[in-house]
Amino acid sequence: MADNALTAPLRSPLSGVADRLAAATRTSAGEIRLAELPFLAQINVRLDAKGPAAEAVGLALDLQLPLQPNTVVRAGELTALWLGPDEWLLVGPPGSERDLESRIREAAGDEPVSVTDVSAQRTTLLVTGPRAHDLLAHGCALDLHPRAFGSGRCAQTTLGRTQVVLVARDEPRAGFWVLVRSSFAGYLADWLLDAATEYV
Repeated sequence: MADNALTAPLRSPLSGVADRLAAATRTSAGEIRLAELPFLAQINVRLDAKGPAAEAVGLALDLQLPLQPNTVVRAGELTALWLGPDEWLLVGPPGSERDLESRIREAAGDEPVSVTDVSAQRTTLLVTGPRAHDLLAHGCALDLHPRAFGSGRCAQTTLGRTQVVLVARDEPRAGFWVLVRSSFAGYLADWLLDAATEYV
């Protein structure tokens, strides 16, 4: 009997290239590490940053939404990315989507707020290692030097002609998250593997 959408196990967009990502990591002698972080919860939130809902949502999540453009705020396992003056992306551990949605809606009460689960829309690539900046610079127009795009920064940009959300992680040597639409994930993984060949 064929699996249907309700009984089939979850399959990440990059499950077919996981071995190639691991092999590139092994052969780069620590210069580059590539891995997928599949199934992260991703919740798009839109609300008035100066209204009462913003403060209430921040208290409910134990994390204040970042108000400075292209910045990231992290508390525990939850990360908030600034996408616009009234738009954020919350990234949390796999399986936390419903809890995050209900906490936000309950905190906002009757205030106008848009809460959309976009977890299935994107997957996340982790790019770390001493040459991570160099690798990403091959296909990204942003200045990725730590002075310009240091830890705690994010941006909607293109990488290898693919629209992504790029996040400079704030832990030591944590590298970057590259959030990419699932339909372009295979292409972008191939692009990264090809661009990484000079480091292996």
